[in-house]
Amino acid sequence: MRPTPIPIIALLLLATAGCTMVPAYHRPEPGLAPAWPKVPGYAPEPDRASHGPAADIGWRDFFRDARLQELIGLALTNNPNLQAATFNVEQTRDLYRVQRNNLIPSVMAGASEESQRIPNIFGGGQAISYNQYTVDLGVTSYELDLFGQVRSLNQQALETYFASREARRSAQIALVAQVAEAYFTVQQATRQLNVARGGLNAAHQALFLTRRSFESGVLTQVDVNSAVNQEQTARNQVAAYTQQLALAQDNLVLLVGQPLPGNIPAQSSFDPQSCLADIPSGLPSDLLVRRPDVLEAEHQLKAANANIGAARAAFFPSITLTGSGGTSSTALGSLFAPGSQTWTFAPQVNWPIFSADTIWNQLKASRAVEQMDVANYKSAVQSAFREVADALAVRATVRTQLEANQAQLRASEQTYQLTSAGLHSGINSALDVLAARQTLDAARQNLIQSQYARLTSLINLYQVLGGGWREQTPQSPAVTPQQPPR
Repeated sequence: MRPTPIPIIALLLLATAGCTMVPAYHRPEPGLAPAWPKVPGYAPEPDRASHGPAADIGWRDFFRDARLQELIGLALTNNPNLQAATFNVEQTRDLYRVQRNNLIPSVMAGASEESQRIPNIFGGGQAISYNQYTVDLGVTSYELDLFGQVRSLNQQALETYFASREARRSAQIALVAQVAEAYFTVQQATRQLNVARGGLNAAHQALFLTRRSFESGVLTQVDVNSAVNQEQTARNQVAAYTQQLALAQDNLVLLVGQPLPGNIPAQSSFDPQSCLADIPSGLPSDLLVRRPDVLEAEHQLKAANANIGAARAAFFPSITLTGSGGTSSTALGSLFAPGSQTWTFAPQVNWPIFSADTIWNQLKASRAVEQMDVANYKSAVQSAFREVADALAVRATVRTQLEANQAQLRASEQTYQLTSAGLHSGINSALDVLAARQTLDAARQNLIQSQYARLTSLINLYQVLGGGWREQTPQSPAVTPQQPPR
């Protein structure tokens, strides 16, 4: 009669019904203000019906420049830092699967043949020869999770995997913003270099006219020297902006992860409307479910909380099972004959007695890690709040600066036109025209900087609100639930 392994079944059912010792998780209170701080001239919130949360706006919808969209797509494929973050996600996912497999007994099948010849050491007889054939299925050192230690470690590995996914999202959000800023930096440096070259040409012309006036006795050598200084200053500015453009292009290539291909759309003109402007900021509490770095910190906190459960369970005994069942025979032909069945069952109970102090210190260490992660979580939330508040303050003031620079440019253009007309009528000198041109060029440079500041402020606000990890805006924006890997 084949025995039924009732003890194994009973212990497995008991392990399934066991409880864990993971403390109940409660999200720490980060102490956020109910609303964003208001600054003088605070820009009103855009219509929420036009766009959902910034975190759900796809970067292809936020950035309207076709060339920039292609560059971002290339960066998401080729940037080595983002690739490293992606591989880290794959590693933590596989480690979670390894830990999860500890909940299931590892059943191994084996087949063996043993042949042996034993000589008759007492003499007078023949040597003994025999063969042994065995086929069996066995479970080796399977730990019954009576107190939830294995499940606690499984939960810790799962939360670590979730944290790595959020870290990868944070890396992508940062990369998208960096590529956009580098792209607009190239455009800004290009425009500033063009203005500086125009100023250098004007300085050349002013020096030529000043020397002619000096030769005719109208101006002095001091005037000529002043014109020479103005020309060299203009040359210096051209060199500086040329350097800035080269560095900006190198930075863009580095972020993209490859030389810029020639088949992408041509660079468009510097358009201040290249970014979506009407993105709602939402409420401060939205950061808790929208910012990947905040979610990463919370998953790390949950992992530390699960590790406390594993440390608590280490105080209690552990039960491991080793067993096998199969058939064995001295003849291969009768290997599966009736009566050849074999089985073994060897449970083992381990109870820590002299290592209690070590386990206690491990529990204290795991609690200290949890408190550290609580502090890190609060710091992440508060840093996110400040970044959004700063971005909103910049958005509220950059428009005023842009309007002021536009008015300054119009006034400088009119002054330059009037001074140029005075040169032809003999009222003004070439140096007067050059001074007016330098004032005009300075106004142009200030306008370019304010336009660039407006774009970067929108990019920064989009980033700090958690935007940039989606490529397309979903039809029904919603927070994606975390699902364990299969």
